[in-house]
Amino acid sequence: MDIRKPSRIRHSYTQQIIASPEQVFPLLCPVREADWVPGWTTGMVLSESGTAEQGCIFTTPDDDKEAIWIITRYDLDNTEVEMYKVAPGKTLGHIEIKVRADEDDFSTVEIAYTFTALGESGEAFLKTFTQSWFDSFMQTWQAAMNHYLATGECVAVKI
Repeated sequence: MDIRKPSRIRHSYTQQIIASPEQVFPLLCPVREADWVPGWTTGMVLSESGTAEQGCIFTTPDDDKEAIWIITRYDLDNTEVEMYKVAPGKTLGHIEIKVRADEDDFSTVEIAYTFTALGESGEAFLKTFTQSWFDSFMQTWQAAMNHYLATGECVAVKI
């Protein structure tokens, strides 16, 4: 048995989205992300409804392999979603997103990503998963979502 302390990093960020939680929350979906995230692709999506839901499983490319995602919590009433991403031999990711009403029908979106290394490639990934990198990623994500909500179109730059 190999028991050791995990190599793990967690970063969080709060976005300001210019739309109500009812408009924002449905976009946090493996199918709907293709509408607003440039370059977003999924492989298989296993879903009773055809969109995000608790128990939904989907795959995405991850380097030269495939990552497996599972939505473990999908709370439409409280506009919260939680999911795990397994990149075999690399990382286990835990993503938590809470969408809250803000003033003037805007939304505050609290996002936290936690990655745990599952091998050498995961250790290498954690070295690049800095708060600065994460902040930039979240700012780009925020801009892409705001652009989509304002125009109905996906931005041209891949994030």
